[in-house]
Amino acid sequence: MIIAENIHKSYGKLEVLKGITLEVEKSKVVSILGASGAGKTTLLQILGTLLKPDQGKVFINGVEVFGMNEKKMATFRNSEIGFVFQFHHLLPEFTALENVMIPALIAKKNKNQIKNEALEIMEALNIKDRANHKPDELSGGEKQRVAIARALINKPSVILADEPSGNLDSKNARDLYDIIFDLRNNFNQTFVIVTHNQEHAQLTDKLFTIKDGVILKS
Repeated sequence: MIIAENIHKSYGKLEVLKGITLEVEKSKVVSILGASGAGKTTLLQILGTLLKPDQGKVFINGVEVFGMNEKKMATFRNSEIGFVFQFHHLLPEFTALENVMIPALIAKKNKNQIKNEALEIMEALNIKDRANHKPDELSGGEKQRVAIARALINKPSVILADEPSGNLDSKNARDLYDIIFDLRNNFNQTFVIVTHNQEHAQLTDKLFTIKDGVILKS
């Protein structure tokens, strides 16, 4: 599903990733565990095509993503990859429903169909009643559910989550992981989650530990 081969990335003289190789199977929840500065977010950004490696290849569903030009890569990213971030990155001027719809509107899909699909996803995540509320009217847990709904709207092959529970209290964090596993079980959704929380990482189907730019052998 996702294959990363010999990924290297440096910033100036600082070598952040030093030859990362990993594989993520379809319909699995995988975590990448590491301390701050270990390179886990850089790796996630490369897997998500937001950042190009200095060396190495990434395949998603058999497609070598960095073999595409920028326009094709952006289209591929929008359709095949969903993103969830620690601080949600919801647009404050739009309602929760409008935020969920944005990736599909960018893909120029039918607006009425998108709205119906967005509401269905929000209902499944128990936030349909918050559809017309703006982000500043939502709790932290509700914002993160909106972010997950937004990530799901284009039915991506994989969702990449960067510290998705990092800004939540313990109850909402556990609820978030319950949602993730429900999506895996009910919709065969694949997740790659970056975290520094060992307890949360150990809940996942597979755990990669990154330290000093390399994956530690388990």
